[in-house]
Amino acid sequence: MILSGCQTIKQKTDAIVEKENQKLTKYIGKSSSVLQIDLGKPDEDFKNDKGNLVFVYNTKKYGIPCERRFEVDPNSVVVGFVSNGCF
Repeated sequence: MILSGCQTIKQKTDAIVEKENQKLTKYIGKSSSVLQIDLGKPDEDFKNDKGNLVFVYNTKKYGIPCERRFEVDPNSVVVGFVSNGCF
């Protein structure tokens, strides 16, 4: 009984993560201006060790912090993202 409950929670969590990744994947290869039009001005930005700009967006849902980071190359093209705590 407990094992099936954990499996159901894992399936729901996996589905939420997949949905989040699909939502954010659409920005890969797009201009950083498209990202900012959709999400607004980032809460923070900095250069990473590769010299790329990183835009950080922080939100909260149900009191749970969500952080989305987008990596932008020197040509202002989004090349990657990381999402933590977002659903």
